[in-house]
Amino acid sequence: MPSVLITGASRGLGLELVRQYSADGWEVLACARAPLAAPALQSLAQQARGRLSVHALDVTDFSAIDVLAQELAGRPIDVLINCAGTMGARGAGTFEASHFTDWDQVFRLNTYAPMKMAQAFVTHVAASTEKKIVSISTLMASMSRNTLGGFYAYRASKAALNAIMVSMTVDLGRKHGIIAGLLHPGWVRTDMGGPSAHIDAQTSVTGMRSVIATLTKERAGRFWAYDGSEVPW
Repeated sequence: MPSVLITGASRGLGLELVRQYSADGWEVLACARAPLAAPALQSLAQQARGRLSVHALDVTDFSAIDVLAQELAGRPIDVLINCAGTMGARGAGTFEASHFTDWDQVFRLNTYAPMKMAQAFVTHVAASTEKKIVSISTLMASMSRNTLGGFYAYRASKAALNAIMVSMTVDLGRKHGIIAGLLHPGWVRTDMGGPSAHIDAQTSVTGMRSVIATLTKERAGRFWAYDGSEVPW
């Protein structure tokens, strides 16, 4: 059976990704910072009859990423999904009140962590059949679509993530045959997106999984929305 590793799996989009992949019979490795405090994730694991393993992982702890990669050494991972992310503290989003300690935290989670995950798990992905590394980005990282301003750290961290993933398309594609993809999940009703968002997590994840399934070398390194449309840089 194919396998998928998902970060940020305790709630929101990460939890829904776990639910849908598990329901479709995938082997799921669900990573969460505090899995014992995630009853919905634990419930899914109990229902999965051994196909879903839960791993405690704070992706901002890079040594912990290395430890998990070593624990899973020799285990192919078809799809690695970097889903963990943050919009940061309120001050990280405004021009007047930006606190760069907040920026450090936003970049460490949104930008550095996906890069570290890719470095740590590149051999696992390269040994698989599908060979895909996917990161959840946002329309707010698009330069041409930014007409509202604000959200400085969040926009900047995700735009940097986009640049990293495009470089992975070139480097990892050439060396390992890995397909790197970027996804905009839509404005989703989660703790991050809020109650006024346009779509629910099930709709977003169903769409993103369809995009992931159709990722090819020709479609790699481009910015795709959950509905299959291409997002401008």
